[in-house]
Amino acid sequence: MSAALTSHPGNPLPEFRGRLTQGAALGPRTWFRTGGAADLLLIPEDAADLAQAMRALEPGMAVTALGACSNVIVRDAGIAGAVVRLARGFSDIARDGDGIVAGAAALDMTVAEHAAEMGLAGLEFMAGIPGTIGGAVRMNAGAYGSDIAAVLDWVEIVTRDGTQARIAGADLDFGYRHSGLPPDAVVTRARLRATPADPAAVKARIADVRAAREAAQPVRARTGGSTFRNPEGHAAWKLIDEAGCRGLLRDGAQVSEKHCNFLINTGTATSTALEELGEIVRARVLSASGIDLHWEIRRIGRTHA
Repeated sequence: MSAALTSHPGNPLPEFRGRLTQGAALGPRTWFRTGGAADLLLIPEDAADLAQAMRALEPGMAVTALGACSNVIVRDAGIAGAVVRLARGFSDIARDGDGIVAGAAALDMTVAEHAAEMGLAGLEFMAGIPGTIGGAVRMNAGAYGSDIAAVLDWVEIVTRDGTQARIAGADLDFGYRHSGLPPDAVVTRARLRATPADPAAVKARIADVRAAREAAQPVRARTGGSTFRNPEGHAAWKLIDEAGCRGLLRDGAQVSEKHCNFLINTGTATSTALEELGEIVRARVLSASGIDLHWEIRRIGRTHA
């Protein structure tokens, strides 16, 4: 545990209204079901509670925001500093004219479903993204022909010093799986543009997205989504397949037989095994094609205890 916390044997944030846990296990919260503990886990009640906590944390303490943990490897030695996880107070979804305002903890799939019920089109692609709005904005999540950059009007954040701010989507310098958000900022809410449409037609497109995802991806396995970014002009899964890595197994971690750009915990893998398998895949692809794959899954936490 970090020195910043060992100096607080009791509650390091006495005015915090949410839930606070020291040494909180994170593995059970991740889709891979692997990983160590957080030095300090904060689940704030609302944006004001989060802002107050960010101000009260010692200035040098690292802050890591986690959402659904669907696209992350939490390393086995855990995460230093504070981990922020947004829950009930950040999950509201409401219509706002021709768009939707959603809390950062709202699931992307649920936002797509609400948009369909409201007769709003343009967010169907989100039914294929197994994460939250906060994570989607942070990494400019995309699927099935669209991404967050194409629909984001604004995002509200809390910065590391506790400042609450709203940033226009046009000012975020979006790129492929990248946003220009401050590194330590926590997304709290966002507005997404949409277009009025027939609800039945929107629901049909969502059904198509789900069917395509189910057919192509190992959705019922312990996985973490697309492992590597697609290099320009190439499909990562095809490069992995051509390098002979389909089904490759290491210490309970496996390259999916169904979709080569997915890693799977077959039941006994550790985060270390998953990350090491990913590096083996990268090395084999580089040797076979000369192309250096870059991780899309976030790998966070200490490399050593």
